[in-house]
Amino acid sequence: MDESMKTCLMFALSEHRKLTDRFLVHINEEMEEQKKRTRIATAAMLRSPHRVTLKTGTKWEVMPNTDDDTFFHPFRVTKRQFDFLLLVLQQQGLKRQKARGQPTVPIRMKVLMFLWYMANQNGFRDISDKFDVSESTAHKSVLEVLAIFSTLGPSFISWPNAGRKKASSAAFHKLCGLQGIIGAIDGCHIKINRPNIRGGDYMNSQSFYSVLLQGIVDERGRFIDIFVGPPGKVDDARLLRASNFYADWQEKMGEYSLLGDSAYTRQADPFIITPKCDNGDLSEDDQLQNSRISTGKVVIDQAFGRMKCKWRRMRDLQNTRLENVVMIIMAGCFLHNMCIGDNATCEEHPQGCPRQADDNV
Repeated sequence: MDESMKTCLMFALSEHRKLTDRFLVHINEEMEEQKKRTRIATAAMLRSPHRVTLKTGTKWEVMPNTDDDTFFHPFRVTKRQFDFLLLVLQQQGLKRQKARGQPTVPIRMKVLMFLWYMANQNGFRDISDKFDVSESTAHKSVLEVLAIFSTLGPSFISWPNAGRKKASSAAFHKLCGLQGIIGAIDGCHIKINRPNIRGGDYMNSQSFYSVLLQGIVDERGRFIDIFVGPPGKVDDARLLRASNFYADWQEKMGEYSLLGDSAYTRQADPFIITPKCDNGDLSEDDQLQNSRISTGKVVIDQAFGRMKCKWRRMRDLQNTRLENVVMIIMAGCFLHNMCIGDNATCEEHPQGCPRQADDNV
């Protein structure tokens, strides 16, 4: 083959690659646009006035027997997920109890009241009206479920095994182009009232009182580790060192890494890959690395956003006693994991739930 023919062949191959790349970009754009249209259409359908809603005064016994869409709207879980949660709580000791002078509260009713509480920001008076019970009965029932549910961590949150780590690493590589990543880590503020004891410790850098949640999620946005309870003024680096995870990080991480923001440092936390500070003098390779970290880390932001959007109690616990705050935050994380994969479209944000201004900066 002479040189001119080789040149022509190389040129043809180059043009073919360009056309192929353009075609793939076009296909990806079309797929994303189709997903966007589907999300918007689904959200519009969910907002349709034809949907049946559970009105105040509806007998609680009727609620689990409604159709799936009607049940999902107020309780944020499918009927199958409700049955699973009911079974787990019963196995853990949740019982139908009758206090002296008080009506019997069936187990199913307790769990429904708990889900209603977690899915809304209204107080116990609202639950009292919806379920036709006294406020004290509603309060006692919700706290009873919370106390039991908060002991079920291993049933809902667990560190990945070797096979799961390998799968997560492959998924993150596909997502952001980085190898050896099995999760993303960050801290999140949960708003509370100023505690009576050492209240100043709970004032965070964003000028509101909060309790901190440290979360590590996999590529699906599923929590694989949480740490709850430190006051809002604690920064992410100290939050990490106070966690149970940090004491065992070498055993848990092995050869893998997490993605994190600049609150962590590579020297102090060698298992966390963080972006380099951009003072305008970063190389193209460093800029690309920062972009990949940002793309991969979005899973933790989306997880916090979805959790607070779906389980609205998590947005603001200002009317909650501090001793119950940790249980509620843990419950929100457990429920978030339980609902991963239900493919429900958020009514408020059909294109994805944004993270609130709750980053621990």
